[in-house]
Amino acid sequence: MSPLHFLNQRRSVPAPKLAAPGPDRQQLEQILGAAMRVPDHGRLEPFRILAIEGPQRDTLGAFLAQRALELDPQTPPAQLDKDRKRFSHAPLVLAVIACPQPNPKVPEIEQLMTTGCVCFALLQAAQAFGFGAQWLTGWAARDAAVKARLGIAEDESIAGFIHIGQASNVVAERSRPELSSHFSRWPG
Repeated sequence: MSPLHFLNQRRSVPAPKLAAPGPDRQQLEQILGAAMRVPDHGRLEPFRILAIEGPQRDTLGAFLAQRALELDPQTPPAQLDKDRKRFSHAPLVLAVIACPQPNPKVPEIEQLMTTGCVCFALLQAAQAFGFGAQWLTGWAARDAAVKARLGIAEDESIAGFIHIGQASNVVAERSRPELSSHFSRWPG
């Protein structure tokens, strides 16, 4: 197998297409262990990971639907249903939380990129175990009440919700950027 196999095969599996079973305890520990190997200038570890699983997924979904109505009492029923089910498809959702720290040598942007690398490493590691995964954010990732409900401090942010489970069908490849449009050599 090519050393780039998992990178070249990576694709998002839409969360509604993910089902049980998810990773077992040992697989999850290995997936999380792989995510701890990201570049981290200054060894600040500016992230944390919160697992949302089991009935807590439905509890959070009910809260999202309630919150959506608080934000807009005219929210259509179909949108409320989507919010209610947002976390119920995949058996495991990992909220990756950015926790940047003031540091004169490591700007916040570098710490946020480290957190983004954690999200990507989780996707890669999940796929290496044969799971499908999707990195999502959406309005819930930015809402203060949702963050408070999840125990996320005001100075923290949600970099992504990583949904992990078995893909219910094969996801077709999509077009990818042309290398020539995104790569050049500095002429000096």
